[in-house]
Amino acid sequence: MAILSIDAGTTGVTALVVSDQGEILARGYQEFAQHFPTPGWVEHDPEEIWQATLAACRQALQGTTESPIAIGITNQRETAVMWHRRTLESPTRAIVWQDRRTADLTEELNKKNPGDWIRFRTGLKLDPYFTSSKFLWWQKNLPQIWKQVESGEIALGTVDSYLCARLSGGALHITDATNASRTQLMGLESCQWDAELLEAFSIPASALPEIVPSWGNYGNSDPDHFLGLNIPITGMAGDQQAALFGQCGFEVGDSKSTYGTGAFILTNTGSEIKHSDHGLLATMAYLSPAGNKVYAIEGSVFVAGAAVQWLRDSLKIITKSPEVEELALQSGSSHGVSFVPALTGLGAPYWDPAARGTLMGLTRGSDRGAIAYATLEGIAFQVKAVLDAMEQDLGHGLKGLRVDGGAAANDLLMQIQADCINTDVIRAKNLESTGLGAALLAGLGAGVFKSIEELEKLNPAAKTFTPQKNRSHEFARWQKAVELIREFEN
Repeated sequence: MAILSIDAGTTGVTALVVSDQGEILARGYQEFAQHFPTPGWVEHDPEEIWQATLAACRQALQGTTESPIAIGITNQRETAVMWHRRTLESPTRAIVWQDRRTADLTEELNKKNPGDWIRFRTGLKLDPYFTSSKFLWWQKNLPQIWKQVESGEIALGTVDSYLCARLSGGALHITDATNASRTQLMGLESCQWDAELLEAFSIPASALPEIVPSWGNYGNSDPDHFLGLNIPITGMAGDQQAALFGQCGFEVGDSKSTYGTGAFILTNTGSEIKHSDHGLLATMAYLSPAGNKVYAIEGSVFVAGAAVQWLRDSLKIITKSPEVEELALQSGSSHGVSFVPALTGLGAPYWDPAARGTLMGLTRGSDRGAIAYATLEGIAFQVKAVLDAMEQDLGHGLKGLRVDGGAAANDLLMQIQADCINTDVIRAKNLESTGLGAALLAGLGAGVFKSIEELEKLNPAAKTFTPQKNRSHEFARWQKAVELIREFEN
């Protein structure tokens, strides 16, 4: 038996055909365009996401003789999408999670947030990162389109709900609880849309999708819309929750970091909602069909792998992303250079949308290798800052950090990470834990797996990086750089 996993990320869509043993039988991938209409704005064309989904799935299905019996979906979270319910066409581009245009709106919303009640209701602080203010921006700036939202002609959602609508030919308008928990419109305890939150953000409940568990039989794909396939959609989660699931992080205290466009660190807190005092988020880890709620504490770093892409595409000091490791190894160190990759503001634990990236400590002797090394340090140091905050919130250190995502293949980055957090970094056999997690969820929903306990053997550790060097001096210097750029912007 096989499962089709659709992983709709920030820069492209990956499709996997996964066996009931957790083996990837075939893979497809298709990038889609990134649109930057003005500084601080990031947009996607939903139709381009859908066409990339079709292309990636077609490629994966052609790579195996196995016919999938279920579909799992995982996706970039917090990205706001709207589409006509009848035609499934989108009247405007999606506003991507990285987009910072709503900073002024979130300042305005603070006036409606006495006692920080929004954070305690949702687990999320007011920040342009989340979907809620993006919906509000549409209301204020696209009034003619918004009238169609209020009349019911146009649906609101995130990438998972958009894909479900496209896969089903418009029959489904659903989102799972993990994605809903990132909109800032769902009550974290109730796992339902919250009337007071909807009023605060002026969002009509009728436009939003139904919130469903993270696995179960939601409905079938429509063969007229999806490659001639009539297959049940049985699992769904936001990408970081799917990665925690794919890393088999089912026990309280299990932690993972996924290094993709950004870096996202989650620790399972079980049935306890852990509200952070140090700039982190409380979020859903998953919701079972029986109603069992499992939560996590999360730190979101906005730019990780994207910093390497910036070296490649903007500075052009490398031609392919994997070259950054070789270049950094040739240099041997950053030679006093610090890079704060705040290219779309700073996420946890700083939450400073005005912060800008900076290279500091440059001399005439600074070369491409030093900048490459400083970039890897900058990624690892951002994760360390999150983990330090997490340790304060939880009251104890980590028992190891499980890692996945494309940049986790970089041995030097993983070694720097182990050194600076002074604990083991455990790299999974399958770095595509996000797509694997969606497949495991779908397998539970389709009855391929009978229980979560069956899943634990499906993604074992492949390599462990143990601390070898004290990097506290470099981290302290990097922290000073963070302080300076935040002062500079203010």
